Amino acid sequence: MSDYLDLLRLPFMQRALLAAVFTGIAAPAVGTYLVQRRLALMGDGIGHVAVTGVAIGLLTGLSPTWTAVGVAVVGAVVIEVIRERGHANGDVALALLFYGGLAGGVLITGLAGQSGARLQQYLFGSITTISASDVVVTMVLAAVVVVVCVGLAPQLFAVAHDQEFAQVAGLRIRVYNLLVAVLAAVSVTVAMRTVGLLLVSALMVVPVATAQQVSRTFRTTLAAAMVLGTLASIGGLLLSAGAPAGTRVAPGPTIVLLALAGFVVAWPLGVWLRSRRRLREPFPVVDAVAHHESGDHPHQHGADCGHVAVPHGDHVDYVHDGHRHAEHGRHYDEH
Repeated sequence: MSDYLDLLRLPFMQRALLAAVFTGIAAPAVGTYLVQRRLALMGDGIGHVAVTGVAIGLLTGLSPTWTAVGVAVVGAVVIEVIRERGHANGDVALALLFYGGLAGGVLITGLAGQSGARLQQYLFGSITTISASDVVVTMVLAAVVVVVCVGLAPQLFAVAHDQEFAQVAGLRIRVYNLLVAVLAAVSVTVAMRTVGLLLVSALMVVPVATAQQVSRTFRTTLAAAMVLGTLASIGGLLLSAGAPAGTRVAPGPTIVLLALAGFVVAWPLGVWLRSRRRLREPFPVVDAVAHHESGDHPHQHGADCGHVAVPHGDHVDYVHDGHRHAEHGRHYDEH
């Protein structure tokens, strides 16, 4: 136990914990809107594109984090434009973009004279080797993502839930859709040193899916997803650090597997809670509709009209030939 505590006092471990906390909060925050829009795999596609950004940073000597942010944002905007236009071959265009980004990243990394192990730190994460400057960048970008996702929650939820309603309400649909895409791109680059570009989509989606099992409102889902993402990030890091000597346990996959374990636990609980709600409220409660009584008949009926009046309470309410009729008491007229 003392050895474990001594490990937590080391500077590299403290930097890793900070990165894990901010990543665990930011990724599920934007992932909540992606899941609401049924774009759960968008983070995975952006991650493929961001590989090219990392490779450009390695080639030019610039910070791979910032070059990945730039390329990922451009890729996210292109993905959103293709999705919005909804062409029949849109899925093919997205596939070309995803695989082209991954292949281009591997090719540029080779041109930069870097080994595959260097690129692997970004593909599968290497949180224990994160530098102090990378931690600062991660904290700043994650804070921006969380502030926007929480501060603009009503608008973003309206657009994600029902775009037609949001448009009628006067919201700029395209602006908010692009904003979510850009936030997803930033979240991908924030999490690439924690869980890696190829696993970042899991951290954006799995905590949200877990929170949906036990929550009934969007705000509760958003808050619970951020909490679960943080717990998974910290827990996965601590589990990998506490692995037996001689056993190499990567933090990134451990974080994702821990998040998946949380979903496995929450799913049967969610099934039980939903069954309990159905037993308590087997049918939705519908308010009674008030009847509008009228004794006027501003129209004439023919001699062979033949329709039947239907009594309802103390008045008769019926429709015939497109006309609405109402009579009081239980008096029936023959037309």
